[in-house]
Amino acid sequence: MTLVKICGVSDPKHARAAAAFGADFVGMVFAPSRRQVTLGQAKRIAAALGKKPGERLPAGDVTAIEAAIAARRPLLVGVFADQDADTINAIATEVGLDLVQLSGSEPWEVNEHIERPVLKCMKVRAKETAPDVLQHYHGGAVLLLDPYVEGTYGGTGQTLDWNVAGQIARQTPTVLAGGLTPDNVAEAVRTVHPWAVDVSSGVETDGVKDNDKIRSFIMAAKSADTPATAPERA
Repeated sequence: MTLVKICGVSDPKHARAAAAFGADFVGMVFAPSRRQVTLGQAKRIAAALGKKPGERLPAGDVTAIEAAIAARRPLLVGVFADQDADTINAIATEVGLDLVQLSGSEPWEVNEHIERPVLKCMKVRAKETAPDVLQHYHGGAVLLLDPYVEGTYGGTGQTLDWNVAGQIARQTPTVLAGGLTPDNVAEAVRTVHPWAVDVSSGVETDGVKDNDKIRSFIMAAKSADTPATAPERA
C-alpha cells in the first residue's frame, strides 16, 4: 500500500488530524517558505505526535523506515534546503525528527552527514527523461521527485511527468510530489506506483491545511491500486 506524507504542517491540530486519518509521515518546513515553522512551533507539533527531543530513528533503507512506521506511525519529517548538516542534525535532535528531507541544491554527499534517514528531493525539469534524473541519483537516501519551478523549494501545486516518474519508481523506491490533490492522487498512484506520495498545497483551502481534504487525500491514495511487485529495495 502506498505511503502518504502530509507536508507543510504548521499547526498541531492538523498534525493530529493527519495522524488520525492514517498519514505515514507528517512534514514540517524549516526552509524559507510561507509554511516555514519556528523551532517553537516544531516542538509543539512534535509533542502533539508524541515525539520526544533526542529520539532518533537510525539511518536505514526503506525496509527500516517501514518497520518504524508500523511501530510508531506517523514519522515526523523536517524539510530543509541548503542548510549545513550540523544545523540540520541539531534541529532534528532538539525537535525529535524521525527523518530529514533535503530539498535544496545540496550535493549528494551531504546525505552522508545527516544522522537520520534522508529523503533527497530531485527537481524534475520539463522534457527530462528518467535516465536524465537517475544519473544524479547515488543511493543512500530515498528519492523524492518534485517538479522544477524556478525560485521555489516546492509546494507550488504543479505536477511533473508521471510517466517519467513511473519509470524511475520501477528502479528505486520513490516519493512522488507535485500538484497532487484528493482528486488526482489515485490516478497518480496507479500510473507511477510510487513508494509514497507527498502533498502540501493540495490539501489546503485558502492557504490553510483542510482536515477534510487531508482525510480524502489519504483515503484516495491508500485505496488506489498498487503494483503486484515492488522495486528492489535501495
